[in-house]
Amino acid sequence: MDPRFRQTPPFGRIPLNGGAPLSLWQKLVAVIVGGAMFVLALMFSVVLFAAVVAVGVVVWGWLWWKTRAVRRQMREMAGNAPPRPGQADGGLVIEGEVIREVRTEEEPPRP
Repeated sequence: MDPRFRQTPPFGRIPLNGGAPLSLWQKLVAVIVGGAMFVLALMFSVVLFAAVVAVGVVVWGWLWWKTRAVRRQMREMAGNAPPRPGQADGGLVIEGEVIREVRTEEEPPRP
């Protein structure tokens, strides 16, 4: 293999400043630049998330508005008016749980 075309392995050490260790100022600049990039990326992601949510709400509202006639027609075909809150089939629904204690004549009653 020709040495001129030899590639460095991925993520290999490539000295950018001749292999000398970074000075305190270079480290400080690197931390500041890294922090600024992190803040910019965070701001961009928040704006992008808000835009996606806004588009989703608009699409949902548009679909809800466009299907209102279909929903009304389905209710009319079923012959039912929309039930009021707390009612189903015209009657009041009370949800709950009943525990029934059965006593036989052989057991004395509990105090």
